[in-house]
Amino acid sequence: MPAELISRLLNNNAAWATDVHKAEPTFFPESAKGQSPKLLWIGCADSRVPESVVVACKPGEIFVHRNIANQFHPEDDNVLSVLTYAVEALNIDHIVVAGHTYCGGATHCYNNASAEPQPSVSAATPLSRWLSPLTDLAREQQSSSDLEDKEKAIRALIEKNVEKQVLNVARTSILKEAWKRGRDIHVHGWVYELESGRLRDLECSVTKENAGEL
Repeated sequence: MPAELISRLLNNNAAWATDVHKAEPTFFPESAKGQSPKLLWIGCADSRVPESVVVACKPGEIFVHRNIANQFHPEDDNVLSVLTYAVEALNIDHIVVAGHTYCGGATHCYNNASAEPQPSVSAATPLSRWLSPLTDLAREQQSSSDLEDKEKAIRALIEKNVEKQVLNVARTSILKEAWKRGRDIHVHGWVYELESGRLRDLECSVTKENAGEL
């Protein structure tokens, strides 16, 4: 029942807060004074990928933005605001774009990439509009790839999507200006494997040293 779920969550929170206070009495008072994370995590909203859990971090160690299929739209004020705050106010050193295997958004886009006819922008749903760049990427992949195994093709799409979003982040004026000022910010691309619980580095990082190649 919905009411039982809410009650359980509140009770769990109370028990967690009590346990943390017993183990580290100063944690909550110190947390209330402010945050100083060194990493911005741009990940998928999927409930199976809780960033602080999978990297065993405490509250306050990771600044987070999550959305469907871990997108970074260059024209999206929401994510641009997060990036601006992370870089200029929190002085983060690392940005991670994290995709994950068995991503519903990537699967949706892969399946829709070959659908005909394509809906007009005005007729598209909010989800379709949000995922349209990923659908376009899937369409490009299907036209150029010889991968016949659907699961492998979707995994490849997930990785390509992460790599593209890393470039989208690195190409923002926010990062370019920070690098010009001498900030040593690194942008990384990772994939979380649901089937193993492991994070995999795609080795597509962008730093101030190689940003000029973009």
